[in-house]
Amino acid sequence: MSVTTAPYGTWKSPISSKLATESSVRFQEIHLDLQQSRPGEGAVYWSELRFNEGGRYVVCSQKENETDFRVWTPEDFNARTRVHEYGGGAFFVYSGAVYFSNFSDQQIYMQKSPDSVPVPITPKDCGWRYADGSICPKTGKIYCIREDHSVVDKKEAKEPQNTVVAIDPSTQTQTVLASGCDFYSSPRFSPDGKKLAWVQWNHPNMPWDSTALFVGELSSGGDEIVPGTAKQIAGGENVSVMQPVWTLEGDLLYISDQTGWWNLYQYSYDGSHQNLLPCEAEVGGCQWVFGKPDYALDPTGSSSIILKMKGELFKLDMKTKEHKKLETGCTSHNMLACAGNGDLYCEMGSPTKFPCLVLLNTQTGEMKEFRESKSLSLDKGYFSVPTDYTWKTTDNDMCYGYLYTPQNKDYKAPDGTLPPLLVKAHGGPTGYSPNTIGLVIQYFTSRGFAVLDVNYRGSYGFGTAYRNKLRTKWGIYDVDDCCTGAQALADEGQVDKNCLCIDGGSAGGYTTLACLAFRDVFKAGASHYGIGDLGALVRDTHKFESRYIDNLIAPYSEETKKIYDERSPINYVDKLNCAMAFFQGDEDKIVLPNQAEMMYEAVRAKGLPTVLVMFKGEQHGFRKAENIQTALDGEFYFFACVFGFEPADKHMSLDIQNLKK
Repeated sequence: MSVTTAPYGTWKSPISSKLATESSVRFQEIHLDLQQSRPGEGAVYWSELRFNEGGRYVVCSQKENETDFRVWTPEDFNARTRVHEYGGGAFFVYSGAVYFSNFSDQQIYMQKSPDSVPVPITPKDCGWRYADGSICPKTGKIYCIREDHSVVDKKEAKEPQNTVVAIDPSTQTQTVLASGCDFYSSPRFSPDGKKLAWVQWNHPNMPWDSTALFVGELSSGGDEIVPGTAKQIAGGENVSVMQPVWTLEGDLLYISDQTGWWNLYQYSYDGSHQNLLPCEAEVGGCQWVFGKPDYALDPTGSSSIILKMKGELFKLDMKTKEHKKLETGCTSHNMLACAGNGDLYCEMGSPTKFPCLVLLNTQTGEMKEFRESKSLSLDKGYFSVPTDYTWKTTDNDMCYGYLYTPQNKDYKAPDGTLPPLLVKAHGGPTGYSPNTIGLVIQYFTSRGFAVLDVNYRGSYGFGTAYRNKLRTKWGIYDVDDCCTGAQALADEGQVDKNCLCIDGGSAGGYTTLACLAFRDVFKAGASHYGIGDLGALVRDTHKFESRYIDNLIAPYSEETKKIYDERSPINYVDKLNCAMAFFQGDEDKIVLPNQAEMMYEAVRAKGLPTVLVMFKGEQHGFRKAENIQTALDGEFYFFACVFGFEPADKHMSLDIQNLKK
């Protein structure tokens, strides 16, 4: 087959925006029903975000001896919680029944079978939201996080109240077990039903800053913590602890970064703590959402633990401390759930493999895929495989990212030309960009763009010190790292220095706007629900992130308002000299729509090329397939118009203001 010579950016690609979302799902959680785990009768349950169903969350299951899965969540339900706004931990399974939070009313429902009608087990119209729950077989109680918004509605408090509660599913009675802190997570009961562990923290900390692990004794009925028994066993100032798991012997496992790396620890009944696998590698990740465990304990009582480090999977023997890598051919392993006897369920993915749900026999290495996030038969000649890219940035530091070069088996560029570069800034900002396949990136590379996916200082996965480098430096170091990365590639002659652009969503959108306002590196940028006014973010955002910026910039006050103003792109439109596109949801509660509107109006008034696309009914992060498609096509079309090349796809049209023909 002949190869066509055509300029970068004009290549025709089979990877369309529709292909990126069509019949595509994103896996959210995996759970096992350990009360029904007899050989051949056990089942795995998972939830998935379905883009072509308007972003609905659906619970599914599949039995061991069956080849087809079943859908549980009826069409008029949505298994999604709004605790912390980001959610997670929206469902659990017990004795063949599914319990889930419903998005519209935030009540917990119990569903006995895929064909049955869900029945509410929590009261309605209370302003209560629930997450991260499970039922204890010994007490019959549900232990979960409750977020009470009624106290705000009644003007009894300025922000919602978070607690650990016990719920009797038969009577809907609820009792508070732990309260007084700003946040809680991971309520986990001991196998004998006599103790409860949980994690708690206070403003201005986030789950990856300073958190504490507590254990308390449950009353005989399991509906209260015996007074005087709750005690802190791990964590504290500048130490992050998370994901407690009880062993059958009554010891408690947890992840802690007290050494500067998130390692796995064991707390024994004699009060001793032991690092089970000391290493300069991260076992855990940032707990933005509930319900995504980074390790799993064999529930049958063996000493085997499966954990992930640097995206790879390992098997650890708690007694001998021996560990070995499990070869799966994948670079990403998430949501680990151990069924016993060496069987592990998890999500796997790689630079050339879409995320899929897999049953792995950790003893034999045999793998069985039972659910794909996307079924796509496409020649690998259209996919760009990333390489690690490291460069020197400001203050004599190093930065990390993944470089994708243009790749399309049907095209080559004219000799002596260089590709445009798209720099991607991830959200968070305490986030991480993995090297797994993503059709959004391939959409660009298959059309002739190079892409640099930046894990700027402040990203997780590189140790606590690297993660904390962004403290007080948000809007400086992340901006520096994106700019120096683009400059390094341009200086090396790998990309066209006159065609550098950047995009990002949420906090990545802020980094995008800040790069364009405070630096003169990029010629264009696209902000997806990005932050233009940091002061407005502090005043208007939700509880979970309301004090997040205290560490990233400074506690907000009259004295520090100047710092916020200085780092807010909205205040420096006079410095802008490049094109900007904005994509925003009109129901976003995290970054309010007026921020995009203010930035757009300011850029338009200055006479720079700009466009604002407001999506009705979208929140923080687009979930509807048609909107994701419009945002992707729109961004590429915008860059094409600004850089002056003719895209092969001509179905898109945007009302770009101030565009010189």
